[in-house]
Amino acid sequence: MRVAYFDCFSGISGDMTLGALIDLGVSAEELVAELNKMPLPAWTLEAQRVTRRGICATDVRLTTADTTRERSLREIYDLVEPSGLDDDVKQTALRIFDRIAEAEARVHGTTPDRIHFHELGGLDSVIDIVGAVIGLKRLGVEEVHASALPMSRGFVQSAHGVMPVPAPATAELLKGVPVYPTDIEGELVTPTGAGILVTLAKSFGQPPPLKFNRIGYGSGKKEFRHPNLLRVMLAETVTNDERLTWENLTLLETNVDDMNPEFFEHVMERAFATGALDVFLTPIQMKKNRPAVLLSVLTLPQDVPALLNVLWQETTTIGVRVSEVKRVSLPREVVTVTTPFGAVHVKVARCGGQIQNIAPEYEDCKRAAARGGVPLSEVYWAALNAAKQQVKGSTSIDPLVQASPMH
Repeated sequence: MRVAYFDCFSGISGDMTLGALIDLGVSAEELVAELNKMPLPAWTLEAQRVTRRGICATDVRLTTADTTRERSLREIYDLVEPSGLDDDVKQTALRIFDRIAEAEARVHGTTPDRIHFHELGGLDSVIDIVGAVIGLKRLGVEEVHASALPMSRGFVQSAHGVMPVPAPATAELLKGVPVYPTDIEGELVTPTGAGILVTLAKSFGQPPPLKFNRIGYGSGKKEFRHPNLLRVMLAETVTNDERLTWENLTLLETNVDDMNPEFFEHVMERAFATGALDVFLTPIQMKKNRPAVLLSVLTLPQDVPALLNVLWQETTTIGVRVSEVKRVSLPREVVTVTTPFGAVHVKVARCGGQIQNIAPEYEDCKRAAARGGVPLSEVYWAALNAAKQQVKGSTSIDPLVQASPMH
């Protein structure tokens, strides 16, 4: 599936969106030809290459003699509905205008059908919104995702006078969207940009697992101390065997220097039984060169309270460090192989269509070795070789594949 990821490190506006899509390869001439299927006043579009803080981008500028700055939602529909645009383009563009009209209506205490767009009713906003939909279709985009959005501060001049940033309609549109504060003065996210994203984006935040193949930059008009650009990344979703798993986990750590070392085995057993994903011990030297043990517990966030109780009850610690960590892991599956010593489960991890790791289950090998009265290593290698033979017929094996435990 082809995906467009909007990296809005400097916010988003309609003209930045058009610039980024043209930068990705949408023909400006073809875009103008499509937009002229609407009954629009005379206008021209200029797309030129510019450099912003050392980054090349496309800047889009619209020229028109049209002075209409206010259109109702019905008038917008009258431009789009009877046009020769593709039906899916019409429907998507009108969904964006509907979403913005709903936000404006809530701000002004009225209904969408009574809303008169001011800045958004101008020809440039109509072209920006409809053009964005056309551009995404031309690029073959099937799904849109976006980053969290930066929130600036200050005031902006509007038809209603001076308004706070973000503009009230923008703030209304961004309900439920992840944002983060900045100390930048001036409007970063415009109502047009917000309307495009909240209507089209399937998610906000970190991108899903993707393979990026093209990147486009659209330039904003204002100068900031950072590059005032919108970055849009064109990508393909990865297949199941390429998909890495990203997890938000919690790491609990404590230094223990006054406990019977034999007790650590019991602590580990209780921690695993309570939901710990991993528990490990590291020898350390504390102040006055006292030998101690760093006890680390990796867990899902929801299991933190229960595991803290284990540490309070089973160790001598009176303080635990808690930190948020990310874990990335390869997709894996468990296969069952037949050996001369019985059936053994084996974990197989893949990435990019190749096997990266094959690991026989230790407990299975241990039981089979006890049953057969043979060394553990003999069962282990028999299971490993059987697994390689079983899986190599369906997928290739990386020549550097390691046989090691996978947790």
